[in-house]
Amino acid sequence: MPSSDTTPFTMGPALLFCPADRPERFGKAADRSDAVILDLEDAVAPADKPAARDAIIEQARSGELEPEATIVRVNPVGTPEFELDLEALARTPYRTVMLAKAESAQQLNALAGYQVIALCETAAGIVNASAIAAQPNVVALMWGAEDLLASLGGLSSRNDDGAYRAVALHSRSAVLLAAKAAGKEAIDSVYVNIPDLEGLLAESRDAVSSGFGAKACIHPNQVAVVREAYAPAPEAVAQANELLAAAVAAGTGVFQFKGKMIDGPILKHAQATLRRAGHRV
Repeated sequence: MPSSDTTPFTMGPALLFCPADRPERFGKAADRSDAVILDLEDAVAPADKPAARDAIIEQARSGELEPEATIVRVNPVGTPEFELDLEALARTPYRTVMLAKAESAQQLNALAGYQVIALCETAAGIVNASAIAAQPNVVALMWGAEDLLASLGGLSSRNDDGAYRAVALHSRSAVLLAAKAAGKEAIDSVYVNIPDLEGLLAESRDAVSSGFGAKACIHPNQVAVVREAYAPAPEAVAQANELLAAAVAAGTGVFQFKGKMIDGPILKHAQATLRRAGHRV
């Protein structure tokens, strides 16, 4: 049995999906991203799922992938495919699982011993996000826009201008708040318009500014864009260091710095900037 211990989710900022039936891509996807998501669910046709499981087991034996930077997306709890996925996982060192269409806290019991990224991508999953996030083996929540709209009977998650519809924005915020309230990480949904790197950059910058710890990608070309969005500019790092130094010198809870009133939340923003730059805070 896998260990029941969980550790804080530290993968990211760019997670890259890779179809589990394409083992020739596993290594490349891992090399080009901060963590690879081997997808046994939507990316694999039903007839190809047995071969996909075998591919994961075979790659695990080769030692090509680092278990600490490998996530396996499994099929939803309650499906025959889920049970077969677990049988395959037991033969690998991979212990971080992304649960597709997570809808209730009780479902997490089926993954006892694994670190779980609960993918909330249905109406039930969004409504129950707080209860799901509170489960001990959950390390992060992610939300899925297109599956969510499909579960609602909708047509698309975005308006004609590319912006999310109101229900998608609500769901994105609900998952972020639920994750952070439980002390877990939050992962932003994929950006499906692959050629639109400018749109991806804008959305990724919003994700990091809002508090998402990572963003999922569906194409290798998206990884560099997400990393760019998450990496603070040198001037931002310098400003954060200067502000925190001024806080130490002030020695009070509230002080004035360059004409602005500074208090605890502002200092936390500066600390977050330094953490993203790889500094110890």
